[in-house]
Amino acid sequence: MSAVSIHPTAIVEKGAELGGGVQVAAYAVIGPGVRLGDDVRIGPHAVVGGETEIGAATEVMAHACIGGPPQDLKYRGERTRLVIGARNRLREGVTVNVGTEQGGGTTRIGDDNFLMANAHVAHDCVVGDRVILANNVMLAGHVAVQDGAILNGGVGVHHFTTIGRLSYVGGLSRITQDVPPFTIVEGHPARVRGVNLIGLRRARLSDAVVKAIREAYRVLYRGDLPIRDAIAQLKVDWEEVADVQELVRFLEASEAGRQGRQGERPGRGLAP
Repeated sequence: MSAVSIHPTAIVEKGAELGGGVQVAAYAVIGPGVRLGDDVRIGPHAVVGGETEIGAATEVMAHACIGGPPQDLKYRGERTRLVIGARNRLREGVTVNVGTEQGGGTTRIGDDNFLMANAHVAHDCVVGDRVILANNVMLAGHVAVQDGAILNGGVGVHHFTTIGRLSYVGGLSRITQDVPPFTIVEGHPARVRGVNLIGLRRARLSDAVVKAIREAYRVLYRGDLPIRDAIAQLKVDWEEVADVQELVRFLEASEAGRQGRQGERPGRGLAP
């Protein structure tokens, strides 16, 4: 196991737990409730605080602020958490806040994600795996971003919104409703523009599945049926295609939510 490296100007407070091979650069600050996995790298002037766990081989670059308190007026210093998985890259100026009691108490980021400069992940968000948040993306509280989604520069996401798997959100878009899986969404306000064919092929979905998703898109967004009738048709016509049924379930949940946000479905509470 590699030795821990802490620059003489860095501050690692008593109580922090550092795995093997951790590197802490100049003027960084690591709080007493922080746990860093093996080979985590903390850049210069970065701050990691709160009850925060960061998984192995994750890199936090200069001036990032990780594990800060929620930007929520209801927060009164409760002990809530931030859990970040393995092999993530958090670039310069990224901010990620711990959760709130009302939202379940934990903000979560999965594995292999890329958060570019100045991206913000607010309290109680849940970010999956292999997600890209480009420069200046802003996630409000209680947002869920599913695996493989890409949000381009300057995107702003309304609280309680869900961004579907393998979706692609165009730069500077204003997202106030759920983004369906497999789609391209863009605009201010945003709307569905097409199927994310490049993303589907990069994810190695079969040609047959891609064809089924394209047909589902045509029925939903290019046909004459009301959205609920289109969903009902897809449930029957593509019953055997799991990815189409995933899209159907996603849209049903969004329809049941407040203003198209499944995070605000009745009985769901505040957790995304």
